[in-house]
Amino acid sequence: MMDLPPDFWNRPAPDTLAALEATPEGLSAAEAARRLELYGANRLDERRRRHLLVDLARRLANPLVAILLVASAVAGATGDLASFVIITAVVLLSTGLDIVQERRAEAAAEALRRSIALTVTVLRDGEPCDLAVETLAPGDIVKLSAGDLVPADGIVLDANAAQVNQAALTGEPYPVEKSPAPQQTSTMGEAPNALLHGSSVIGGTVTMVVVGTGAHTQFGKIAKALGEDQPPTAFERGIRRLGILIVRLTLFLVLFVLLSHLALRRPPVESFLFAMALAVGLTPELLPMIMTIALARGAQRLAKARVIVKRLSAIHDLGEMDVLCTDKTGTLTEAHITMTGHPGTDGVDCARVAEFAAINARFETGLKSPLDDALLAHTAGHSLDGWIKLDERPFDFGRRRVSVLAEKDGRRIEIVKGAPETVLALCDRAEDRAGKIGALDQGRREAILALHDRHAAQGLRMLGIAWKDAKGRARIDTDDDDGLVFLGLCVFMDPPKSSATGAVARLQSTGVRIKVISGDAAMVVQHLVGQLSLSVAGVLTGPEIDALDDAALAARAQSVDIYARVTPDQKSRIVKALQARGHTVGFIGDGINDAPAIKAADVGLSVDGATDVAREAADMILLAPDLNVLADGVMEGRRTYANIMKYIRMGTSSNFGNMLTMALASVFLPFLPLTAVQVLLNNMLYDLSQTGIPFDRADPAEIARPHGWDMSALVRFTLIMGPLSSLFDIATFVALTWIFHSSVGTFRAAWFIESMTTQILVVFIIRTRGRFWRDWPHPALAVSALSCLAVALALPYLPFAALLGFEGPGAVILATIALLVLLYLAAVEGLKTFAMSRRERVRTGPPPTHRQRRSSRPRKGYAP
Repeated sequence: MMDLPPDFWNRPAPDTLAALEATPEGLSAAEAARRLELYGANRLDERRRRHLLVDLARRLANPLVAILLVASAVAGATGDLASFVIITAVVLLSTGLDIVQERRAEAAAEALRRSIALTVTVLRDGEPCDLAVETLAPGDIVKLSAGDLVPADGIVLDANAAQVNQAALTGEPYPVEKSPAPQQTSTMGEAPNALLHGSSVIGGTVTMVVVGTGAHTQFGKIAKALGEDQPPTAFERGIRRLGILIVRLTLFLVLFVLLSHLALRRPPVESFLFAMALAVGLTPELLPMIMTIALARGAQRLAKARVIVKRLSAIHDLGEMDVLCTDKTGTLTEAHITMTGHPGTDGVDCARVAEFAAINARFETGLKSPLDDALLAHTAGHSLDGWIKLDERPFDFGRRRVSVLAEKDGRRIEIVKGAPETVLALCDRAEDRAGKIGALDQGRREAILALHDRHAAQGLRMLGIAWKDAKGRARIDTDDDDGLVFLGLCVFMDPPKSSATGAVARLQSTGVRIKVISGDAAMVVQHLVGQLSLSVAGVLTGPEIDALDDAALAARAQSVDIYARVTPDQKSRIVKALQARGHTVGFIGDGINDAPAIKAADVGLSVDGATDVAREAADMILLAPDLNVLADGVMEGRRTYANIMKYIRMGTSSNFGNMLTMALASVFLPFLPLTAVQVLLNNMLYDLSQTGIPFDRADPAEIARPHGWDMSALVRFTLIMGPLSSLFDIATFVALTWIFHSSVGTFRAAWFIESMTTQILVVFIIRTRGRFWRDWPHPALAVSALSCLAVALALPYLPFAALLGFEGPGAVILATIALLVLLYLAAVEGLKTFAMSRRERVRTGPPPTHRQRRSSRPRKGYAP
């Protein structure tokens, strides 16, 4: 991009600015628009929609579809023009429907993603403004602080204690400090003055000039090299196992038909076409479309419930979630934090504490917390005239404090604000109300700790304030915060959320266990839990977690529900410990300190207004920080899963039973029970009848508890319902052959009607665990199913029925078929409870081993 030297990161920043024809004041709006047009939007290639022909080719390359097209070509070459036309039409219609529905679903998902697009502070025409990251162009000047993602490749122009995590790109396990000074390095990733797209600022502030955007970034080149191949999710792995099972059954059936027909000296071309048709009939080829529509519909319904879905398959994972880890601020509390006091060491409010806290907060430029906002609001009327900022050491989660170097009337002091225990540990003196400074002996230290504990026991949060003389200093070094003078505390109140108790109870009643993970003191968290009457037990603190290895933590995490004073790394360890015990874990958070745990969780959740790092790591974003919204999402996830399972159950039971019966009957009958074309028509109408499933309601039993993929339960259902279907199919064959002595055309028409009727109507019975007449289907499912049934019933009587090989059966045969269908449906209604008794796994306790879902799911790499 632009006319940059190959090793531009080794050159001084002014040289890079000159090469980019940029200035520290940023680009003009007109120039930025021109460059955006020239270099393209700042997004990665994999977001671009595939060309329609590529999509079509990808589907036609499906092995079964390819075999079917070969069969069509064979039919055409042998003069069977009707088979050639109909087989080709069925394939193209099925494929076209799949493409249209999937593209509509992708468009809906993309619209939802755009609604939560990331923004960044950019200098345009010399003025800072918040713009979408997609609008960045080379030469733009961008300002970043802790919690921001680096939106493009760039060079540092200015930095203040900037710490950047670029492990995803360089593999460095620890944050890297960035500064404007270039050093001679061979790669951009090693350069201390270079920022890589996809990394994140975890401490301090930095100003950068953009040198590369989109596919021209290091991250973009990696993404392009890797292509679009991503590891499958847990649900996709389950679908893959199902696919393998169906392929095995299909191969067995095809080989059985071919070998038996050849042994009986049947026509080889006809036998081949029939075998291929059975293979297609066994394959739930619309399953990808049903899944995509169901997940997209779920995403749209969640959007109405104020939950934005970034990864569609996360909807299934949300329904499988049985443990939710949550921070307390904003989810269990109102997040309306107010400063209620600023006591000195004697416990009485002291103006000097408020003044020094205000100086620190107003001069702080790094990551601000809700406590900082409350402090600034409380001290808004306090004049800081005469104070000048000289330097700062921004907040980071290792130091747990902010240090500001300020000057007034020639006197320089360093003011430190942070976690009370952290600040107090750095003090060796204390200041009283009269301004007298004395030694911080054991008695005085215990008195301050007692003051802290009294407030914490009331659920109040606190910041410690301390200072020291900084005569002759112009900067704050990394580790020079010792020897401080303790001044007092700032006390804050965050009232509990009235809806939290009901929301937590609602989640717990559906099998989701709540674990509260907070950076606050244990007494504060326990007080809040007590106020909300939450059903949680056990406490672990950060220092106690550090003393446990991973195996011990996994054992303790089973019974402990409250975690206090935890670090970002410890949050991630807790998530992984729960996963190691077989749980599907969700984590909801909004801060930079939550991002590692959000990323590690099976379902990463964040809220609108969270830091960029947290939002990008998340699979879903709650537009309202309310656990009731999340509870709605859990129900939607289970509903989506239940609807997908309806199609799978029907595709592996009724479908399997019918195809198996036809394969066996083709051996014993002197003719094929259905021609290849008729089998394909049967399969196409059946699949079309199921397109309303994603819109259907879910049975209450399906969404009552967390679910998980259970192949054994699916096989059980198939082994019960498949043979039941075959039993009535055989009864139909016997009646048509031995009782009615039907002609071949009448036999095929009657069997086609019976097969279609049983396959389509059974959906209304097995879609619910209860009595089908008590739970009516969604109108979309009723219309799709009954419309296709009407077409199937009419086909044998249409003028072109002879072309399809049908002769319309008479009234007596139709009445017999109707009786058999009613008996079959009654038998299904009677047996379904037994067949579903070991349902797709409803987990009331953890399975023996964790399936390592996270390691095999697509990672949430940054993409603007």
